[in-house]
Amino acid sequence: MKVAVIDRYGPPDVLRIVDAPLPKPGAGQVLVRVCAVAATSADARIRGARFPRGFAPFARLMFGVFRPRRRVLGSSFSGVVQAVGPGVTGFQPGDAVCGMTGLKMGAYAEHVAIPAKKLVRKPDEVSHEEAAGLLFGGTTALFFLRDKLKVASGSAVLINGASGAIGTNAVQLARHLGAVVTGVTSGPNTELVAELGVARVIDYETEDLAQCNDRFDAVLDTVGNLSIRSGRRLLSESGLLALVVADLPEMVRARGNVVAGTATERVEDIEFLLSLAAAGELKVVIDHAYDLSEVAEAHARIDSGRKVGNVVMRL
Repeated sequence: MKVAVIDRYGPPDVLRIVDAPLPKPGAGQVLVRVCAVAATSADARIRGARFPRGFAPFARLMFGVFRPRRRVLGSSFSGVVQAVGPGVTGFQPGDAVCGMTGLKMGAYAEHVAIPAKKLVRKPDEVSHEEAAGLLFGGTTALFFLRDKLKVASGSAVLINGASGAIGTNAVQLARHLGAVVTGVTSGPNTELVAELGVARVIDYETEDLAQCNDRFDAVLDTVGNLSIRSGRRLLSESGLLALVVADLPEMVRARGNVVAGTATERVEDIEFLLSLAAAGELKVVIDHAYDLSEVAEAHARIDSGRKVGNVVMRL
């Protein structure tokens, strides 16, 4: 089978396509033929060894000190069951499924073997590209908005980075939870963000967020350019600030009305997101769909900082 690998840290062109043995599903595992996989900012950070401040020593120990230990990137994927291992009863060949491989990664490949408990059936109304694109940003947005920021009906919510993979989902999920949403993005993306449901758009190219006089019950920073101090200034008396891309000092200082951390990958959350997408209540924004052979181009698009929504690859 074809897989995209990295043998060293570096720019997008360190990614290359090679042949690899077809994996065999073990006990409790399912072999999935991957139809689409998301290329995410997290993948790009690992490829380039661009870890948040303070995390580099720990990340290198996890992902490889001198060269990548996990040569095949990719976590969020969608595909079709090819075979099931011993003990698997919930899936059979031909089932359309999607899931996340977590820190094991390995989804930049034509096939992936994954525990059945991590898989979810894909609704017919959601394409493979949409499902792969939805999972990374959707689960992150849902985790922070619902579980950490406690967004509810009537909440005033600010989404910083409203046009990204996390942000496009966050805007819609906050609206689904009943919030009044303000989105921060660049001028070319203001129309998209407005269509997704924000009540007000702040164009950071012409309006300084630091000068914003509004106060919010919840502030979600998906970009990493809000400090704890600048983020707190935007909060209402009982408001909460969530830092999705926090560095180590911020993680240590995240207490009280500031939260940070890593989003969970729960199958029940994936099922919830898919049900919204299937019902037309959650639009998956796809910036561009590349072929696996164009993996370097996909990562270059991520590194450009200009992508809108999700970058996915077709296999």
